[in-house]
Amino acid sequence: MARLIFTQQLRRFTEVPEVETTADNLHDALEAAFAVNPVLRGYILDEQGDLRFHVVVFIDGKRVTGHNKHTGLHDTLRADSQVHVLQALSGG
Repeated sequence: MARLIFTQQLRRFTEVPEVETTADNLHDALEAAFAVNPVLRGYILDEQGDLRFHVVVFIDGKRVTGHNKHTGLHDTLRADSQVHVLQALSGG
């Protein structure tokens, strides 16, 4: 099963479960995590259902490049995929 891993930055705000899922795309995998903790949705997705600007996702070590629901959120997952979700740092 694909595994979703949320980095520690999000733990300051809410519980971040590590989720194993049979989902075949990023959107469905995230939905599995939101089913465990619905509050997490607001930290990951914006009001349009797109990835928030400061959220970065890596699937099997490759960064998801599309932030909207019509591109990056439908990236394919393999049965053994590792998905890392983190908040990008900004500032100087």
